[in-house]
Amino acid sequence: MLETSSRLLALLALMQSRPAWPGSELAERLNVSGRTIRNDIDRLRELGYPVEAVRGPAGYYQLGAGAKLPPLLLDDEEAVAVAIGLRAGRGVAGIEDSAARALTKLEQVLPHRLRRQVSALHQATSEGPANTGSNVEDPVVDATVLATIAAAVRDSELIRFDYTGPARSEPQRNDASAPFGDWPVLVEPYRLVSWERHWYLVARGPETGAWHTYRVDWISLRMATGRRFTPNPLPGGDYTGFVLRDVAVAGWRVHARITVHAPAEAVLARINPAVGVVEAVDATTSVLVTGADSLELIAVYIGMLGLDFRVTEPAALVEHLRVLGSRYLRAVE
Repeated sequence: MLETSSRLLALLALMQSRPAWPGSELAERLNVSGRTIRNDIDRLRELGYPVEAVRGPAGYYQLGAGAKLPPLLLDDEEAVAVAIGLRAGRGVAGIEDSAARALTKLEQVLPHRLRRQVSALHQATSEGPANTGSNVEDPVVDATVLATIAAAVRDSELIRFDYTGPARSEPQRNDASAPFGDWPVLVEPYRLVSWERHWYLVARGPETGAWHTYRVDWISLRMATGRRFTPNPLPGGDYTGFVLRDVAVAGWRVHARITVHAPAEAVLARINPAVGVVEAVDATTSVLVTGADSLELIAVYIGMLGLDFRVTEPAALVEHLRVLGSRYLRAVE
């Protein structure tokens, strides 16, 4: 039988592993009596752990949310996985410092054998640039903004924010149907989606009922509204797919419509659906609606199509392709 201190740690580890535990099952796992489990639960409460109890034939114990963070009891695989995740998180804009601090604290308490595993993995791994395939810096997202939006999604609470997006057209004030420019927006938040090192909010206009995607790094939250709304989920529920489609049309700093001299099916077969939206014109022609945060990236995307195309707008992209084409020709002369 385990000593009291070891048994308390084992009991705490069990209770952290799943939401609810019948007392009889805890007693069986620890090879003690039900009375010992009740006494150990009381000891945990005295130590500040908020253990909740539901009485009756279907009763159980569960570890509630406390005023302070209890120690996390991780098995070997979990500890190594968390350390690896935190090390990767140091390259995510906006949480680098927090991830580095958490990793330092974790490594200080790892047993020697696990610390050696994590250290060996770190020494054997080379980290590439945080942003590959882009000449645009990764956007920095405030973790507090993400947490506030997530809480509003959870609580079905309207949020108001200033939104600074690409200036494409003059929006109507407080209208979520035109997410461009710089103005206050009031929306019903439904889902946060992380994609391509960017964070997006999928939200619905409370007056128009229009659905749109907002880049979180372009959001400046205003004071909490304290106003609840009745959720009306996105038809079909595919929030990630909605983000991919919406961003292709309206979520980048630079947008383009490229006429491709090939059927829509041929274009779709050559691109990732996240690259853009393909519209069929006729049996031999289609239009690719795409975008990026720089002209250079769009040029890369369409250059990788392997199909003939023509670009007429925006003018800056036309000029960039002209310069790029001349540069390529000089390379083979």
